[in-house]
Amino acid sequence: MKLSPSKAVYLLLVFVPISLVLSLTGHGSTVLAFVTASLAIIPLAGIMGRCTEEVAARTGAMIGALLNATCGNATELIIGIFALRAGQVDLVQASIAGSIIGNLLLVLGASIFAGGLRYKFQKFNQNHAESGAINLLLCCLSLTLPAIFSAAHGGKQTMPEYPLINLSVSVAVILLTLYGASLLFAFRRQEDVLSNLPVTVSTAECWPLRKSVGLLLAAAAAIAFESEILVGSVNQAALQLGLNKVFIGIIIVSIVGNAAEHATAVVLAMKNKMELSMNIAVGSSTQIAMFVAPVLVLASIGLGHPMTFLFTVPELTAIGFSVLIVAFIAGDGKCHWLEGAQMLAAYAIIAMAFLLLP
Repeated sequence: MKLSPSKAVYLLLVFVPISLVLSLTGHGSTVLAFVTASLAIIPLAGIMGRCTEEVAARTGAMIGALLNATCGNATELIIGIFALRAGQVDLVQASIAGSIIGNLLLVLGASIFAGGLRYKFQKFNQNHAESGAINLLLCCLSLTLPAIFSAAHGGKQTMPEYPLINLSVSVAVILLTLYGASLLFAFRRQEDVLSNLPVTVSTAECWPLRKSVGLLLAAAAAIAFESEILVGSVNQAALQLGLNKVFIGIIIVSIVGNAAEHATAVVLAMKNKMELSMNIAVGSSTQIAMFVAPVLVLASIGLGHPMTFLFTVPELTAIGFSVLIVAFIAGDGKCHWLEGAQMLAAYAIIAMAFLLLP
């Protein structure tokens, strides 16, 4: 029986027990531990996303939308918390930047390209896409200001720590407030928030609520376990593989946390449902920038390893151009395969640049 890409990722569940055995016995190399943990997180993230949708479908529009708004990128949040606890601040910042870039260029680019091979032109809601692009531009501004603030004081080495932390905390609170306001605006306008979610679950396929909640908690616990393995092995794995941690965070960790969602977006685009694919890419990037990143900044204070919004110039440049590309594509409400190819080419160039980063 032929499996769709969105279901084929569940075959990677075999790496969950393999990773568990390697961790408990201490056998295998650090690289093997890193690889198996990364592969194990991919299907677990898919299960967690499916369970979130199942629970949301049975709890009403208001609670369901809030659940999706807070748990839609729970995998990145869990990985980020464990990385912060281990003091891997640079890895967390890189994974945040990578998730935004990956969703906009890799996910949306692959979706547009795959859908464009079947359909000459695909249409989507121009107003929704432009609204999402405006939110992303605001996020770019929020992420860029700390770097400008630091440059005005002579750079990171001479920048006072507490003012930068205070600025980052303030930006985090503002972004979270705006994120909540955007949800409230959707409710006040009586928009069907659930219609913009990545996956629609038919009534016939719905799981019982107890099963959905149980699997959701089990998947979250498993992701937490695998995240600890991944974070604990990332330094040695980077050395042995000859990779820098920025590349691992921006490319590998971000793909691991979103692979199941990536596959879903491509499948939907191939079914001529570009509106949903666009919502997955833009919505997930917005949630990363306006919810996950601010929560991690606030959580880092309590974890004893304060994280700021001081991203590097290459990271900010890549994020900025990714947002601009999506903003231009969203302008006419339609797309074709060449635009998808161009977005994939841009992602490949960014990936190569970070791969060769000293």
